[in-house]
Amino acid sequence: MVTDLRDTVRAVEAAAVRELLPGLPRLLALGEPTHGEDTLLDLRNDLFRQLVEQEGYRTIAIESDCVSGLLVDDHVTSGTGTLDDVMEHGFSHGWGASAANRELVRWMRAHNDGRPASEQVRFAGFDGPLEMAAAASPRQSLTALHGYLAARVDPDLLPCTAKTLDRLLGADDRWTEPAAMRDPARSVGRSADARELRLVADELVASSDAQSPHLIRTDSREARDRACLYGRTATGLLRYHYAMADPAPNRLTRLAALRDQMMAGNLLALAERGPLLVHAHNSHLQREKSSMRMGGMPLEWWGAGAIVSARLGEEYAFLATALGTIRHQGVDTPAPDTVEGLLYALPDDRCLVGASGLAAALGDTRPAPRVSPWFGYAPLDPAHLAGSDGIVFVKDVPTAGDRAEEARRGGVR
Repeated sequence: MVTDLRDTVRAVEAAAVRELLPGLPRLLALGEPTHGEDTLLDLRNDLFRQLVEQEGYRTIAIESDCVSGLLVDDHVTSGTGTLDDVMEHGFSHGWGASAANRELVRWMRAHNDGRPASEQVRFAGFDGPLEMAAAASPRQSLTALHGYLAARVDPDLLPCTAKTLDRLLGADDRWTEPAAMRDPARSVGRSADARELRLVADELVASSDAQSPHLIRTDSREARDRACLYGRTATGLLRYHYAMADPAPNRLTRLAALRDQMMAGNLLALAERGPLLVHAHNSHLQREKSSMRMGGMPLEWWGAGAIVSARLGEEYAFLATALGTIRHQGVDTPAPDTVEGLLYALPDDRCLVGASGLAAALGDTRPAPRVSPWFGYAPLDPAHLAGSDGIVFVKDVPTAGDRAEEARRGGVR
């Protein structure tokens, strides 16, 4: 079995991805089984750099706030703002503190410097303005969309004035109330103002669509794309806040599904712009239903990858990342009867394995599901192997201190 598997092992590089897939897809997604490990992000950076330089991919999207990400895109394409500023304000979830994310932004800016716009690589966040404990106010996206339309079309065609919009939005802290995630009664999402704002947002998006012949003739695609992003974000946030105020038993499942629905909408819009590289947690990118436990309840929903795959078909490809150990988090050597254990027995520190080659190596064997002792790491589900186009395997994830020591000794960065 192992000998057969070794015959399918490739290096984690662009040429190997090209050989693995029947054709390079419009959207190529790379997942990760845990967040916050720069070893995995360094691997992402190396692979994505190669795919940009060798295969013509022109956008890199990561699991971060789609609106804040516009600051990063402005920086990498035109040099707007300082690197420190965009790392602080252009990322959500704390991703801006990552050295690997900083290196990605630095490389993108250096790559684009002096290149025409058609040859530049773009940055995008594709998550909504959402955190685990709260959702953002819709103010930024709603006022940006309203301002865009007010400057370009007859104000009488808009559903309200900027002053009325500001009154309906009210104080931002009522939208970002942390207690609302656990207690629907603390959410503003079903107040009279929030209900009216949902109608306003819908009317603003409809006005943008209705005026599209004029806007296409008179405005840049960049400006129109951003207006559409503001529209998707505003309606998505208001829908999310409405669900936060719902006391129904399936409330958390609904919230998880709405988040991934927002992600999928952003990915489909980005894919219309050209070849797209995406990085996020495996659960957001897999073709099968996503699942987790939250608040003691099992949740199951269709993730962004499943939605996008259903729309794009063969133009969507997904490489799941699996790993052997994260010893500083208590994740030790995997059992040999798991998928991770089988891959851990290979001599490679990191490798790319085709899903079909792995299935052939397994034969009729049913791998045992690996159980993680740490909530922050999600092992591969053996039942999901057929839904992946390939597996990127990383044998060991060292601590930051170990990485620094290796770099000092001339090893990996």
